[in-house]
Amino acid sequence: MNENPADDGTPPGPGQPGPGRHPAPGDAPAGPPAPDGRGTPVGRRVILGMLGLGVAGVAAGPYLQRAADTVVSKVSEKDPTGLTGLLPGGGFRYYSVVASVPTRTAEDYTLTVDGLVDRPSTLRLADLQAMPQTRIVHDVQCVTGWRVPGTPFEGVRLSHLLDAAGVRADATAVRFTCFDGSYSESLTLDQARREDVLVALRMEDGPVTHAHGGPVRLYVAPMYFYKSAKWLSGITLTSTVQPGYWEHYGYDVDAWVGRSNGRDDAPTG
Repeated sequence: MNENPADDGTPPGPGQPGPGRHPAPGDAPAGPPAPDGRGTPVGRRVILGMLGLGVAGVAAGPYLQRAADTVVSKVSEKDPTGLTGLLPGGGFRYYSVVASVPTRTAEDYTLTVDGLVDRPSTLRLADLQAMPQTRIVHDVQCVTGWRVPGTPFEGVRLSHLLDAAGVRADATAVRFTCFDGSYSESLTLDQARREDVLVALRMEDGPVTHAHGGPVRLYVAPMYFYKSAKWLSGITLTSTVQPGYWEHYGYDVDAWVGRSNGRDDAPTG
């Protein structure tokens, strides 16, 4: 991972990104490079223009807001300052932990299911689309405080993929890896088998966009959004829980909304 250590050499605590620290976990598009002089700075006029787009989107409805989201997402990819993370984005915030993320399409996307299973497999997007689909509508809650109410996700229940793979008796947890080359997450096997945990192909009644972690992302409805790994590429059954990216910086492994990370948010699932 392209990491930006904290100015004082320590990682941020929950909800405390701070100047020069790692961005807070949330729903991020392909991220900007570190603020170390690389990349093309985003000018004041661009920032003010995007702020105007955000306000206009709220006034004009979902169609214009979606256009504003697209502009913010594109500009954030070349913003070394991180200021675009403060702009409106349909309720979501744009954070980053890597300099860039490759794009995957239906032609080249694959998802591997391996580890402690009897039937390892490599699935393409069409394979996932052909499986039974489940739709869930819940609030999305970021550990930093923002919340997007009533967000629909659709996809394959993770439990369906686990059953198809044949989980071995010595497996107790699931590790998730991503094609950004850096991010990872984990769940216990019991958590992974919940009915509100999806391998999501659709979000907000459309395909999961690249900016939101598409074409396929994890969605863990009752947990803080950092558990819902974007750009999902690997599902590995393991004998023990392997803490994910943000857990190495002090966030809770069991990230139930309102019952972890020192927060008391209303539950989402």
